[in-house]
Amino acid sequence: MLGLLGVGSAAVGAFLDPSRFGVDASLSASVPPGRWPMAGRTPQRSGYQPTSDGPTTDPTVAWEQTVGSGYGFLVASEDTVYVSTDRVSAYAAEDGARRWSQSLPANRTPEEVAALAATALETTGRAIATRVDDAHATAIRERLADEAPEATVSWSERSNYVVAHAPDYEAPELAASVGVVTAGTSDAVPAGEAAMIVREMGAAVERVDDVGVASLVRVVDQLPVLRERDVLIVAAGREGALPTVVAGLVDVPVIALPVSTGYGHAGEGEAALSGMLQSCTALSVVNVDAGFTAGTQAGLIARQIDAAVDR
Repeated sequence: MLGLLGVGSAAVGAFLDPSRFGVDASLSASVPPGRWPMAGRTPQRSGYQPTSDGPTTDPTVAWEQTVGSGYGFLVASEDTVYVSTDRVSAYAAEDGARRWSQSLPANRTPEEVAALAATALETTGRAIATRVDDAHATAIRERLADEAPEATVSWSERSNYVVAHAPDYEAPELAASVGVVTAGTSDAVPAGEAAMIVREMGAAVERVDDVGVASLVRVVDQLPVLRERDVLIVAAGREGALPTVVAGLVDVPVIALPVSTGYGHAGEGEAALSGMLQSCTALSVVNVDAGFTAGTQAGLIARQIDAAVDR
């Protein structure tokens, strides 16, 4: 939870006494009175600032905002507050409104991902890479063009994945159908990832897009299609209501996929995830933007359906 203290507030935390850790206090940088203590201002990065008194009045909270998971950093610059956790986000300093948010790239370099894709293609006849940017996708395609020129390689710029098949790869076929449903066009990225995984596992995919609860007639019109599917993946951001609505109208398994859309209080998928977890209808929920996980779960259910049909 990110909270911005109002003007004139006191220091947000106490800093450690450096003598406890063998740090020479004389190495602390001199900070003019009224300045905030800052972490890492000594050679030992103790954050100890004995000359900084900071504002002295009681703190008040100007606004609060839920941010991503993991240890992060905060930088305030003019009218914007930047926060880095598992993603980088920018908030208006005045009211905390989210201005933009960007996920961080994977730790692996494009060359490392390309090497892994080449190995997967050689050993299994197929390679799948998700959450790839332009650099990763280009590296994969160039590596496979050199090492496996006969392979078919497809890249989804919208859903950020690359799929490659060797010429002799035999795709699985399941006697099952999975519906992938989105509330709006902004849900297409993780939904597309989920649909790709389902197809690669062998089930048929039926897309039903832009049927959010802002106009319930849209999803009602699609009920005949939804009720014919064996499993449904339902992606939604903002308040995340669509999976609950759909699960109450069908008698097949529903996998809720929260999407990191929305802004302000509990934005970036937090409200969607919470709403889906609190659903009063029978459904399962994956993590925010976890299209791969949703698709895999649906594919596993499809496999069991196919096995039951064979029996």
